[in-house]
Amino acid sequence: MSALGVITLRNPVYAALLLVLAFFTSAGIWLLLEAEFLAITLVLVYVGAVMVLFLFVVMMLDINLERLREGFWKWFPFGALLAIVLAIQMSMVLMGKQFNLENMPVPAPHEAGYSNTKELGRLIYTEYVYAFELAAVILLVAMVAAIALTLRHRTDKKSPNPSKQIAVKRSDRIRIIPMPPENKE
Repeated sequence: MSALGVITLRNPVYAALLLVLAFFTSAGIWLLLEAEFLAITLVLVYVGAVMVLFLFVVMMLDINLERLREGFWKWFPFGALLAIVLAIQMSMVLMGKQFNLENMPVPAPHEAGYSNTKELGRLIYTEYVYAFELAAVILLVAMVAAIALTLRHRTDKKSPNPSKQIAVKRSDRIRIIPMPPENKE
């Protein structure tokens, strides 16, 4: 329901907050699958960092929502068709015979020294090292793009120019005018 709210709400801040709820429910699924490290990482990284970045970008960009909604009805038939196809595919997978209780194996109990974090680290840095590094590069590009999107040079605001401040000489700032002393008698 929270993921559905993310794509249907008109207010982007409320949609981002519902995305936080969707991340928490996904973390709950990771906990049920006995992947505790992935669950806490999902909460810390996505909810703690990425969602804060999303909220800052949404609030700083001052998006014109009316302009974004102009093409909604133009693309509505394509979106509806795509939603129907996805719903059919999901129902075929979930209603299939492989997803009943008899076909789901019971997880094997782990030995006493088993560490989910150690096993995950071994897999990430051996078999999936290229995918892990590619994900890191994509996140770096996304972070630079978010900073570039929020950086604006406004002409209506005055701001100091440090290079001009450093280049100023004493003679440019103050001028000493010799004046005769006044007689106060």
